[in-house]
Amino acid sequence: MQVTETLKDGLKRGYTITVTAAELEAKVQEELVKAQPDVEIKGFRKGKVPLAILRKQFGQRIMGDAMQEAIDAAMKDHFDASGDRPALQPDVKMVGGEAWKEGQDVVVEMTYEALPPIPEVDASAITLDRLTVKADEAAVAEALANLASSSQSFDDRDAGAKAEDGDQVTIDFKGSVDGVAFDGGAGEDYPLVLGSNSFIPGFEAQLVGAAAGDEVSVNVTFPAEYGAAHLAGKAAVFACTIKAVKAPVAAELNDELAKKYGAEDLEALKGQIAGRLEAEYKGAARAVMKRALLDQLDALVKFDLPVSLVEAEAGQIAHQLWHEENPQDHGHNHDAIETTEEHKVLAERRVRLGLLLAEVGRKAEVTVSDQEMTQAVLNAARQYPGQERAYFEFVQKNQQVQQQLRAPIFEDKVVDHIVAAAKVTDKEVSKDDLQKLVEALDEM
Repeated sequence: MQVTETLKDGLKRGYTITVTAAELEAKVQEELVKAQPDVEIKGFRKGKVPLAILRKQFGQRIMGDAMQEAIDAAMKDHFDASGDRPALQPDVKMVGGEAWKEGQDVVVEMTYEALPPIPEVDASAITLDRLTVKADEAAVAEALANLASSSQSFDDRDAGAKAEDGDQVTIDFKGSVDGVAFDGGAGEDYPLVLGSNSFIPGFEAQLVGAAAGDEVSVNVTFPAEYGAAHLAGKAAVFACTIKAVKAPVAAELNDELAKKYGAEDLEALKGQIAGRLEAEYKGAARAVMKRALLDQLDALVKFDLPVSLVEAEAGQIAHQLWHEENPQDHGHNHDAIETTEEHKVLAERRVRLGLLLAEVGRKAEVTVSDQEMTQAVLNAARQYPGQERAYFEFVQKNQQVQQQLRAPIFEDKVVDHIVAAAKVTDKEVSKDDLQKLVEALDEM
């Protein structure tokens, strides 16, 4: 077996792997002898089938397996000896594959881009602010008020009072398209909160100003992307009867409200809210610090990037942004999405930081524990209520999904490793200042 270098240009590599006919024949003979004791063929006792007959019956399959094993072994030996790590799966092609005949050498061309050498990171050159925000009384009071609002009830307005935005109206309704009623378009005693946007766009606004006993014709057009295809984009009329108009009444801030949310009393609820707010602030502050760290790493460390990785990442970015701008298109029924220079610049940053963090983590022997993975799967499974078991089984069988769950945990642990060696200053800021910094992250 021989491996010959044919290309070395930057990170691009090319090699020719030659497996001689004699080497293949020896491997095939070895496999036939190994299989002989377990083979049964009519007319022969088990283990006594002549090798010539075994070759005739199984030779082609064994030859194919022998080829693949030899090439795989040559590739492994090459990567072990050279220290190269391919950026993506190597491109492997057999020379003259269709014309190859038994008794000939097997020649394979292998090309790939190698991962670049990654410079060491001097974490001591990194300066970061670890922001903290206290959950003050005003923030707790605001959260309590929101909680009371979400726990609101509705009381009847005075007779003849007109419905306002935020009121709850009890209605009977019947919808029709071109004068014909349609399935699912009718309801009785339906409690609808005006302004909740729970009905078709434009529906609720037409009930503002109505009073109990009024008959209102609501004219709307179903959205073009509406779930029921036979209604999508169609104009419809809903005949509505207003049966009651009720005003919202916020829940009282007392121990009874606290107990509804699992707290012993109002003071205990305030403590829980303060703890939740500070946890939210801590998460936001970490996001700000992580962005600052990544920005500094991106400026500190430069190295050649595999073109294949950058192109693949730019393509993913272009597709993601396109689908964010076109949420109605859930499939791939669209023209090819061209990548721009902006996509490429962002892709280069992501690839550079991804390779850098992976290398730092590798050298620091950062790992993701089974317990951390289990927790990640549990968290993800909560998005599929009632289907948790099916999701667990799906993850167990899907290595790609496992990697998607593992990657952010690994990255966060590497970030913590770097932060531990950086110059970090604790700094207390206001909630508003932190909010501005978080909003700035979204704009980048």
